[in-house]
Amino acid sequence: MSNGTGPAIDPRFQGEREEEPVNLRELVFRYLAYWKWFVVSVIACVFCGYVYLRYSPVKYSIKASILVKDEKKGIGQDAMLKELDIFGSNKVVENEMEILRSFTLMSKVVHDLNLNIRYYSKKKVKDSEIYNNCPVLVELVGDSGDGFIEPIHLHIVGGKTVELDGKPVELNKEIKLPEGIIKINLTGKDVTAEDIVVRIQSEESMTEALLLELKVEPSSKMSTVLMMSIEDNMSQRGVEVLDYLIKAYNEASLEDKNKVASNTLVFIEERLRLLSGDLNKVEQSVEEFKSKEGITNISEEGRLFLQSVQENDMQISQAKIQLSVLNSVAEYVKKKDNQPGTVPATLGISDPTLLSLIAQLSQTELQRERTLKLTREDNPLVLALDDQIRMLKKSILENIETLRKNINLTLEQLGNQNAKLESFIRSIPGKERILVDITRQQAIKNNLYIFLLEKREETALSFASAVSDSRTIDSARSTSLPVKPVRKVVYLLSFVLGLALPFGAIYISDLFNDKVRSREDIARATHAPVIGEISFAKDAEGIIVDPKSRTAVVEQIRALRTNLAFSGAGSKVQSILFTSGMSGEGKSFISLNLGAGLAMTGKKTVILELDMRRPKIHRSLNLSAEKGLSNYLIGAAHAEEIIQQVPGHENFYMIPCGPVPPNPVEILLNGKIEELIEELRRKFDYIIIDTPPIGIVTDAQILAKSADVTIYVLRHNYTPKSNLLMLEELYRGQKFHNLHLVFNAIKEGSRYGYKYGYGYGYGGYGVDEKQKS
Repeated sequence: MSNGTGPAIDPRFQGEREEEPVNLRELVFRYLAYWKWFVVSVIACVFCGYVYLRYSPVKYSIKASILVKDEKKGIGQDAMLKELDIFGSNKVVENEMEILRSFTLMSKVVHDLNLNIRYYSKKKVKDSEIYNNCPVLVELVGDSGDGFIEPIHLHIVGGKTVELDGKPVELNKEIKLPEGIIKINLTGKDVTAEDIVVRIQSEESMTEALLLELKVEPSSKMSTVLMMSIEDNMSQRGVEVLDYLIKAYNEASLEDKNKVASNTLVFIEERLRLLSGDLNKVEQSVEEFKSKEGITNISEEGRLFLQSVQENDMQISQAKIQLSVLNSVAEYVKKKDNQPGTVPATLGISDPTLLSLIAQLSQTELQRERTLKLTREDNPLVLALDDQIRMLKKSILENIETLRKNINLTLEQLGNQNAKLESFIRSIPGKERILVDITRQQAIKNNLYIFLLEKREETALSFASAVSDSRTIDSARSTSLPVKPVRKVVYLLSFVLGLALPFGAIYISDLFNDKVRSREDIARATHAPVIGEISFAKDAEGIIVDPKSRTAVVEQIRALRTNLAFSGAGSKVQSILFTSGMSGEGKSFISLNLGAGLAMTGKKTVILELDMRRPKIHRSLNLSAEKGLSNYLIGAAHAEEIIQQVPGHENFYMIPCGPVPPNPVEILLNGKIEELIEELRRKFDYIIIDTPPIGIVTDAQILAKSADVTIYVLRHNYTPKSNLLMLEELYRGQKFHNLHLVFNAIKEGSRYGYKYGYGYGYGGYGVDEKQKS
């Protein structure tokens, strides 16, 4: 027996334990122990994925592509088209992308196709949307659909009558609802559908929703091909949206190009109307004069004079037209203040500088108008265009003033020449002179009329030959299969989620768990050796060890009995002290059954019930506790009087605690317990001392010097990990002689069960004889 304090602390305890690397095999088996959880979770998540795919709306991808003629990137018009398209303009791909994504164009698509009204066939689980095959058609009367929040429920009776809220309604007649006025009519399509749900949204909200789905991007950095795509749960509707959007874009483009040509045609038509009346009057005057005076021809001299006068008057007329056009352009430039409009016609002006400036002004104003559709007036881009417009107008006015001076000078010279010609008129006989004047007016009007007719034909030809600056490469087409949701991805995510949920739950459980759940937890916290591991035994009370038992728990207790023989560090083990950190860890159960196991080997064994605060061993054995240790310690009984044999177990004896004393610590310190243990050593082969938990009272430390081996019991998933720190301090300070650990109540089937069922269950071991029979 060794009662000394023992040697100094082992040097291997001086430093902290090095952190052990992660054991991958242990980690895998830790989670494999919960394989049933993983299977159930995966099945549940995959089923949820199936339900999601079954009832979630699918979406198809619809794509189209157009070519924008951008001369900056090498795509322009042919030479012949340029000659015909005298009012054309250049395009920038980036601007056209923004125009295609503009709210104005998309709102036109929504309005013209009535996309803000959607129809659904009523089903038990989920309503099915109908497009272009609905038996009813709902039309909004003077309303954009802003007030319709709740859907309209319609019931079709016999394919001929429509009921709204259970009441028949008149077809193609205005129906006043609190939200607005609608008309309902039958289309004759899908006569099998009876219950129809109509959902009406505002055009503005539907436009915004479609713009969120619309994507416009160039096919490559240097390309002018724009790829357009949209996703919709109705493929036919998506195709119609893209096709109509391209159509509306081309129409808007042509409308912008033809503004100048249209204005020029209006100007020419007005001039032709006035000139035609004047020409008719002049021709009628010539006819009446010749008839009245009987003149059929004039002299050769008069003819030559008339020809000279006509040419001179033609030049004067053209100069006056040019001056009128210049005045019109100057008035437009002065009065206009960066507001959208159309530059007046430049008919008869041949100055290339002025024509170029006017063309630049028209193009810049058009670009400003397009930019304002996408941004506000205080945008730097708009302000820069405003500055450019002001500079162009200033240059135009300066150029007009110069041309005015030149034209006035020309008119002055032509007027002087007319004065000379008028002096010759006086030399012509009176009748011939009058005829020459009338014919002169006729020639002037006729030449102007022909000139205007030529310009009208040129403008009309340009107007008729105007083509869009874009060309459709691929019309809208839809994918044959839905692109959303992706079935493979949904099932894959469901499978991964099925694995992740139990994994996360187990990980979080481990993260917040403060109980000892594995031998590795013990090894990481303390150097104290584990001498035995006991599996969990349901409803196990009292003594379960007997010669015929082959259960796992009994075999593990026998293994503990064997290991005790090698735990004395060279000295014989006779007294064994059992303690634990807290109540309920099973020290009394193990001490009782270990005593029974030692007695089965023919060794006289006695167990001392020294947990005098909560004694329970004598109750499990149905023994009397009228006299016991408390009586002996106070001198009220002898050792022979308190020793009782355990019923049914040869060589196994017990000393109960006796009446519970009010001061257990004090009576343990009176020296009587050492005398009792010395006396028991002479009579018994093994002495088992069952003490209270060390984490609560100090009884075990008082009795420690009387023990050859101390067994500290830990319970699986019950003992707090914080108790291991106290245990390590006890072990390092060697406050208990030969301190060893027993890991108790390890549950089979837990994540650590695979390590503690070893050896039992093979060759008949670990199976009760009753179970075998």
